[in-house]
Amino acid sequence: MDGSEFLQSAIKQFEYYKQLGDRAFAQLGDELLFRRFDEEANSIAILVGHLVGNMLSRWTDFLESDGEKPWRQRDQEFEHLYRDRAEMLQSWETGWNCLLSTLRSLKPEDLERIVPIRNQGHSVLEAIQRQLAHYPYHVGQIVLLGRMFAGPDWASLSIPKGRSEAFNADHFAKPLRREHFTDALIRKSE
Repeated sequence: MDGSEFLQSAIKQFEYYKQLGDRAFAQLGDELLFRRFDEEANSIAILVGHLVGNMLSRWTDFLESDGEKPWRQRDQEFEHLYRDRAEMLQSWETGWNCLLSTLRSLKPEDLERIVPIRNQGHSVLEAIQRQLAHYPYHVGQIVLLGRMFAGPDWASLSIPKGRSEAFNADHFAKPLRREHFTDALIRKSE
């Protein structure tokens, strides 16, 4: 995989995880976005606040400054930051737009450049991979909380339980092709 392919793949993977969050939010009433199991637990809105804080810090001036910006208030990300769904969703979009516009601006030759995160040097490729591990971790938490809160009203965001055989049959009925693994999942949700 060359640098251009890597960047396109990373963008598609980030877009996929954003879409999972979007689809989870769409299935939940406003009150469920702010529900916590106890005082120590994170709500979906708190997880969004943390993701957005991380995205804005990591991807603002990505090639020029440390990914942990002096203006970031990480501890405050784990408190209630949003008044309502609209404010949370606007923040969610701002974070993802920062990330995706930065990724789209990168060139393959940038992948070997060194960028610091908390004063530790990472190649750009490593920094992208670091966030490709971090963001899906939290989006998975959002989806799990959404699934638990919605109960039987939840619509699966991937291959529904009991449908794996049909999903695989559909894929194997087609000729071998080169496509990104998220393409079929994104088409399925449209």
